[in-house]
Amino acid sequence: MAALAEPWATLADTLLQREALICRLGEGRPPRDFAGLFVGDEEVDRVLASLPGLDGPVAERVATVRQTLAPQVRKARREFAARLRLRSPFADVARAAQLGPGEAEVLALLVAVEMSPARQRLVCYVQDSVQLPRLTLATLARIFAEPDGHVAERALAPGGGLRRAGLARPGGEGPWANLYGEPAARLIWHLRGDPSPDEALPPGTTIAAVADSAAGAGGLLLVHGGDRDSRLRAVSEHRPGAGMLVSRPPETSAAWEAVVREATIGNLVAVLELAAPLSAAGRDIVARAGHLDWVLSSAGEQPLEAVPDLPWREIRVTDGEADADDWQRALGRAPDPAYRLSREQLRLVAAAATADGGQVAPAVRRLAGGHLDGVAVRVRPRRGWDDLILPAEEAAQLRELAARHRGRETVYGQWQFSPLPSAGVVALFAGPSGTGKTLAAEVVAGDLGLDLYKVDLSAVVSKYIGETEKNLERIFGAAAAGDLVLFFDEADALFGKRSEVSDAHDRYANIEVAYLLQRLETYEGLVVLATNLQRNIDPAFLRRISVAVDFTAPEENERRAIWARAFPPSAPASDLDLDFLARQFKITGGVISNAALGAAFLAAAEDSPITMRHAVLSVKREFQKLGRLRTEKEFDRYFDLVNRDTNAAPAR
Repeated sequence: MAALAEPWATLADTLLQREALICRLGEGRPPRDFAGLFVGDEEVDRVLASLPGLDGPVAERVATVRQTLAPQVRKARREFAARLRLRSPFADVARAAQLGPGEAEVLALLVAVEMSPARQRLVCYVQDSVQLPRLTLATLARIFAEPDGHVAERALAPGGGLRRAGLARPGGEGPWANLYGEPAARLIWHLRGDPSPDEALPPGTTIAAVADSAAGAGGLLLVHGGDRDSRLRAVSEHRPGAGMLVSRPPETSAAWEAVVREATIGNLVAVLELAAPLSAAGRDIVARAGHLDWVLSSAGEQPLEAVPDLPWREIRVTDGEADADDWQRALGRAPDPAYRLSREQLRLVAAAATADGGQVAPAVRRLAGGHLDGVAVRVRPRRGWDDLILPAEEAAQLRELAARHRGRETVYGQWQFSPLPSAGVVALFAGPSGTGKTLAAEVVAGDLGLDLYKVDLSAVVSKYIGETEKNLERIFGAAAAGDLVLFFDEADALFGKRSEVSDAHDRYANIEVAYLLQRLETYEGLVVLATNLQRNIDPAFLRRISVAVDFTAPEENERRAIWARAFPPSAPASDLDLDFLARQFKITGGVISNAALGAAFLAAAEDSPITMRHAVLSVKREFQKLGRLRTEKEFDRYFDLVNRDTNAAPAR
């Protein structure tokens, strides 16, 4: 038993030998086969003689044995107490659990029996049953009957030190006296030198153990704000030199016990990462295990009624953004100004970058994309300013939008303007469908070197209460990591005016709008809201808009430019009258692009160049999709063509 070096084992052996002698000499009980499997006449006589009020020679013989061995027992206890003041795995656990001297003695005895088959056989003899190789509560009470006031079996009571720290518990079934003391397997493995964490710990639990961990002597710390890694850094600064066990709140009593036990064995600060207030059961467990240093870590403040009944302090983390030192430690380089990563996000990016040859940009995109897939569609910008045909005023506004996002570091960082409500940029693109809102968002994202994520509103909005907010938090949280452009098309579906509350649905819909406004005000990136009807946008959102661009149907000269750009130079066009198309058909850029593409497919089907006949027939199809009437004034000399067989030749 290397883990329980002398005289630790001496105390256990001394006590067990005394009990064995009492059984053999004091009670006159010899070892026998089939112990505990039957009750003989002599055993009945011995039990009757030991009952209160029945005097007999047994009590005298027991007292003699106890007196004879008393000096040896006292010596073993003194040596045990002295060893508790030194450093050893057992002594360290006893100190971390804040065990009293009696509780430590009980634990030492239970552990010594658990680790030795020879002692277990001796216990079977003492308890006169081959079915009881562990010490029962009744036997513990008898062994520690002296000195008076010893905690004895009460160390295993619900409020006892061994139960409080998760180091041992009563096991078995049946009468109270036959319940036995069962030390935790994790404690035995620890004393044998194995560092494997407890199997019952909640999934995802992390342990940052340090040599000679210097956790405090109990207490509660509330840490809120910032990101997870920044909060853990604050804990480390508050408890320098201490190891940490970081876990979500356990969901079962076994998992709670494992958290308490593991933190006790490792002398670790127990950090609970909370997404919601701690449950009443959790508060009770934390309060009972007051020997530990507890930390409740959360993004927001914990309600006072959800704080366990322990003396507590509070730390607010105001800034979770990774600084130059964080970048140097994680990636060995200066910060990349293109990304505003939290410390937690930087840690994940560093791991991904290591697997990708040290490339930061792909790692950041991977970090964001993994959370946005399913609720947003990634659009990799491929088109530039030359592809965007708008009036000069609107084009200038879009360039100002890009410049505003690009210049945040200068204005808010170097010049120290106050970033209220945040350094993020919110743009509103309003106008009819097909006027270039999506293309403009793509062009701006491409100019900034960012990915564009088009949010799928059908995947975000949920009929279930609270689900929409969770989806939105997932989107904004992931977008903050990647410094990307969020594009909400038909945004009035989410950002619409709050209505009067006439039923529960209206109330929760208004909550979603209020939550979205709050989240928008704290987002540090670029958000583009696109709507066909600006008047449907809630005024509260309009006050948060940084740049508003009105997209209108293009004029004739703009339509001419859009038609010209819609046909690539490599396309075999022949006899295309772009002036006629631009003059006659007052349609948006989106319709023009669709018409040009449709004309190309008509020509490809005939294996011929793209002609006016193909273009006009394709415009006809677009009118049909829009439910728009074909008039002779618009189609002019091609009117007969679109009203008869499509294979007929056009009038000249």
